[in-house]
Amino acid sequence: MSRRFLLPLLALLLTPVTAHAAGGVVSAADPRAAEAGRSILREGGSAADAEIAMMLALTVVEPQSSGIGGGGYFVYHDAKTGRIETIDGRETAPASAGPNRFLDAAGQPLPFVQAFPGGYSVGVPGNIRLAARAHQRWGKLPWAKLFDPAIKLAEDGYTISKTTNRALGMVAPLWRDFPDAQALYWQDGKPKAAGTLNRNPALAALLRKIAAEGPDAFYKGENAAAITRAVAQAKHNPTALTEADLAAYQAKEQPAICGRYRGYRICGMGPSSSGAVTILQMLGMIERFDLAKLGKDSPVAWHLIGEAMRLAYADREEYLGDTAFVPVPVAGMIDPAYLAVRSKLISTSATLGKYEAGTPPGAAPRTAAISGEVPATTHFVAADGMGDVATMTSTVEGPFGSQLVVNGMVLNNELTDFTFAPEKDGAPVANRVEAGKRPLSSMSPTIVYGPDGKVALAVGSAGGKRIIMHVMKALVGYIDWKLPAQDAIALPNIFFNKNGLMVEQGTALDAMRPALAKLGETAVAADLPSKLNAIESTPHGWRGAADPRSEGVALAE
Repeated sequence: MSRRFLLPLLALLLTPVTAHAAGGVVSAADPRAAEAGRSILREGGSAADAEIAMMLALTVVEPQSSGIGGGGYFVYHDAKTGRIETIDGRETAPASAGPNRFLDAAGQPLPFVQAFPGGYSVGVPGNIRLAARAHQRWGKLPWAKLFDPAIKLAEDGYTISKTTNRALGMVAPLWRDFPDAQALYWQDGKPKAAGTLNRNPALAALLRKIAAEGPDAFYKGENAAAITRAVAQAKHNPTALTEADLAAYQAKEQPAICGRYRGYRICGMGPSSSGAVTILQMLGMIERFDLAKLGKDSPVAWHLIGEAMRLAYADREEYLGDTAFVPVPVAGMIDPAYLAVRSKLISTSATLGKYEAGTPPGAAPRTAAISGEVPATTHFVAADGMGDVATMTSTVEGPFGSQLVVNGMVLNNELTDFTFAPEKDGAPVANRVEAGKRPLSSMSPTIVYGPDGKVALAVGSAGGKRIIMHVMKALVGYIDWKLPAQDAIALPNIFFNKNGLMVEQGTALDAMRPALAKLGETAVAADLPSKLNAIESTPHGWRGAADPRSEGVALAE
């Protein structure tokens, strides 16, 4: 590798995961993306500008996880108005997609491994419309300027990261049928090794076109026609995603979902995201317990979190979906009186064992079904010197999405986040496939306001359905255990399966398994990776943090 490329990379890799500044701070799961965000702040850009630049850069350097071929959620605190607002850039199902999309000839749900590669799984991408709307609302620099870092990375080249190389190894067996993906990411008949210089001229050309002409250059014309052809001619699961589907897509502004916990105000995305609702449910259920006194090293504290988790996820599966298609009792689900009733099911000395959905106020009869998010995705945050804060989670779903590559970008497999079986016990499932619908997501970009009403923390993560729990444990660490953001996001990860708790192997929580067993928990050590990124307010300015499990960094302006 040439000195020209090696020295900047070494500088980034040696950067600490935390950063502190009186001005702005960014944090992302890839150092090159974080540098893109910092460069925009240094040129006078807003937090929104920096966030858009990081999303575009991640399209280049983290193609397995996110990009303009996918979608995301954007949460923004506007320091000038003091308001928090959100943009839903989640992908939508094309007109061709109906409730039977993922059923076989016998009417049974397809195995996931058959459903995700190729055309069936591709939703209409939302990230460019999301970025355009965010820039229109809060941008300071010219639109085209935000594309410069990503274009440079795509044209001049970037090194394949260890994370990308691992993802390439996972999908390699599929790629005999995906020559466009191979052409970009394989060399000598196998996935490119970590450290290999990679260029993506087709993506650079597309980014230049969008930078010059605006978002319509993505959703109309040559690029829209190319997406349509790729989906229709896919070797696996060919189907129709039309130019009309693309032209009709709109990102949606919607009110943030907010609730209170121990004097803090926690805000995030409403449906089609399940993040804020589920997090606020869990916090509401554990608030009556003195977690601060129990402390982070208490098995009882983690048991309480585990109990609230499983009760909240039961409600999630039962009631949450795209509110444009199904009634969702959001207010009832986070109602303090309802959560107090749910909390009474939780004991400090025993495990409930059976976790069923409750009946929140305003809930219509519904049947639960499991959606299938894959642990991928990425998160990034930015704060500028004016006090604006942006937090965004972006995804193409599984590693390299649908495996389809168009104009150098990976197309998502987001439609596999729908529940494959459209009915259960004769009743329609809330998260079933419908044309124009946005699949349920666990992405949880979150902003926390302190008791003084000022922004205290912004955080989010990758990790599929585990995202909610990664953010949840970080909030408990920050609020209850008074940990700095860096230490809060480094806390052990926890999730569950049908057999009981899953605890992150090799951590302090793993060592608590015998104590958890005495509470009736079946706790199994598991690999639970995450990519949390955060910024927090301190008396000396913003401080960024990045998950030590990832290659991410925080950089100060």
